[in-house]
Amino acid sequence: MKQELPVTHIRPQKSWFELGWGDVWQYRDLVAIFVRRDIVATYKQTVLGPLWYFISPILTTFIFTFVFGSVAKIPTSNIPGPVFYLSGLTLWNYFQSCFTGASSTFTANAALFGKVYFPRLASPLALVISNLVKFAIQFSILVAFSLIYHAKGAFVWSPGFKMLLLPMLVALMALLGLGAGIFISSLTTKYRDLAILVSFGTGLLMYITPVIYPMEALPIQGAWIIGLNPISPLVESFRTCFLGVGDLSWGGLAYSACFTLALLVMGSLLFNRTEKSFMDTV
Repeated sequence: MKQELPVTHIRPQKSWFELGWGDVWQYRDLVAIFVRRDIVATYKQTVLGPLWYFISPILTTFIFTFVFGSVAKIPTSNIPGPVFYLSGLTLWNYFQSCFTGASSTFTANAALFGKVYFPRLASPLALVISNLVKFAIQFSILVAFSLIYHAKGAFVWSPGFKMLLLPMLVALMALLGLGAGIFISSLTTKYRDLAILVSFGTGLLMYITPVIYPMEALPIQGAWIIGLNPISPLVESFRTCFLGVGDLSWGGLAYSACFTLALLVMGSLLFNRTEKSFMDTV
């Protein structure tokens, strides 16, 4: 008797309310391949290669220290400038990489998406995971800077048990970048101007996020406005947990978590709706 081969039925989604993340788990091996591809391809055919993972944050940190610390005299909560700025940049850079990468999912992968089927969410998810390598390197630089300044007596580094919250903050930032990225990516298939707006707006967004200044240095009106940015509580809490200074704003973290969950759900719904017809407009 001839054995029947298994058959996979590929059908278009019929409901708006299908998130599609269950299918990504079935293609987890493909996600792992995409992660490796993103890591290898980032600095392929460059002279310094992976050294850019170290050079970029260190150079940016010292520029910020000179411009915002020495020239603009922005307070850093009695924390050495390089440590303060790098503690904000480490998490911010991770969000920026996830957001800008995920926001170009359809346009950057149009050739691949048009040839073979797989859950399209696998691509932005792989990018978010691969960016963890860059985050881990920058975090190690932050630890090294903190140890150096602590040994010099410039400040007392005593993070304590608050450090245990760091994985949660990184996960929230990853989901926020992913949700915002796939939401924008779904819109850029029809409105290409959004791609220009993303590259321009992301740079401005950093200045309404407490990366180069502490929240405590802002006037009450300014702190309220900056607090509406869901990234602000995450960056401020990351700095608080890592450096052991200041108090955590649990209300701010709850706001960021709710905003992240809502944006991820909306982004997933719109992304899955767009992937059925994006080849007609991309």
